[in-house]
Amino acid sequence: MLDLGFVRGNLEFVEEKLRARGADPAALLGDFRAVDRSRRDAITLAEQFKARRNELSQQVGVLKKAGQDATAVMDETRALKEKLDELDKSAAAFDEKMRLSLARIPNLTRDEVPIGKSETDNITVKTWGEKPSFDFSPKPHWELGEALGILDLERAAKLSGARFAVYMGAGARLERALISFMLDLHTQKHGYTEILPPFMVNSKSLFGTGQLPKFADDLFRCSDADFEAVGRGEFKDNDHWLIPTAEVPVTNLYRDEILDETRLPIRLTAYTPCFRAEAGAAGKDTRGIIRQHQFQKVEMVKFTRPEESEAELERLTRDAEEVLETLRLPYRRVLLCTGDTGFSSAKTFDLEVWLPGQGLYREISSCSNFESFQARRANIRYKPAGKGKTEFVHTINGSGLAVGRTWLAVLENYQQADGSVVIPDALRPYMGGLERITL
Repeated sequence: MLDLGFVRGNLEFVEEKLRARGADPAALLGDFRAVDRSRRDAITLAEQFKARRNELSQQVGVLKKAGQDATAVMDETRALKEKLDELDKSAAAFDEKMRLSLARIPNLTRDEVPIGKSETDNITVKTWGEKPSFDFSPKPHWELGEALGILDLERAAKLSGARFAVYMGAGARLERALISFMLDLHTQKHGYTEILPPFMVNSKSLFGTGQLPKFADDLFRCSDADFEAVGRGEFKDNDHWLIPTAEVPVTNLYRDEILDETRLPIRLTAYTPCFRAEAGAAGKDTRGIIRQHQFQKVEMVKFTRPEESEAELERLTRDAEEVLETLRLPYRRVLLCTGDTGFSSAKTFDLEVWLPGQGLYREISSCSNFESFQARRANIRYKPAGKGKTEFVHTINGSGLAVGRTWLAVLENYQQADGSVVIPDALRPYMGGLERITL
């Protein structure tokens, strides 16, 4: 969430940044100026009434001391108090209306983020690794997985419907191996602390990271979740939603807390299943396991001082890249343009892995600096040394990596002419020494 005072004092700048995202400032901000003006008018009038009430209070004291009747003055004082109560309620209502308006406004992208409308305007800033060459036509992962008996989409559809998968035998073990490999790399080499959070969260948590209220249709909610209450800005502690990413519970670990500055930066990593309704994805990536309702992911989350967040974003992105480099999977780093940057992010790098069976790069990680946007929504602060007031931390996160997409990238990049798949060296200790998945 943006700071109300900042928006009020820099409204034209905010509108310019929203237009750069391809958004309509009028639609997002609504009658912000009129509401803010009404709020200011209510506050100004309240201050005038308070000054008058103070004058009357002094008059009452003088009259009583002189033995004179103060009834009329006291009646006016009581009337002013009623008006003041009404003005205070009115100002609070205007504040709440602007807060709800701000809750629907995306973060402002950093100046170095290129202006653009869609992924076609993103900028490739780095390419790593040589694409594998084959003396045969490489197959997509769904054909490889089915032929090897390690991926069963048909039975998954019988169990749960479209966009689910069943991994079998060496396929299931490969998924587990990738999770363990990623967690070990991030904890033992990169210095993250491992977290195993709940896989269901309340509305406050989803509001804190920016999924609610805007992206409710992309989430799976349990029967106790009250979406209408969320729309009114009411968030309960005892409702439940399935998490779309570990970013949500891990970031909200410190919601409504003041962190000790000496602990910063805090670096956390977590494996979780993720659940997404994929609203609006009809007809997209219908084959294979690119876009699933349930998938596994290893996430990295950081809490940093504002002046360190850009350096920590670079470090986190490198941590994700090292997973791909250790597995010898070709990839590229892409800086997202304004129109493709996520709602809560100020700057995002996507890592895209090469998939020879499909002849294209596909996103496997998004690494984002949210600056204070999530921290303000979740009220996560710290007290800088030498300062009397607390400040909001900056939050950063990224996939390290999306496990299912890494799984399919291994299949497509390490496939052999006979239909087998070679296990990358880094994964063999996690696969019991298995060197190849064969027919």
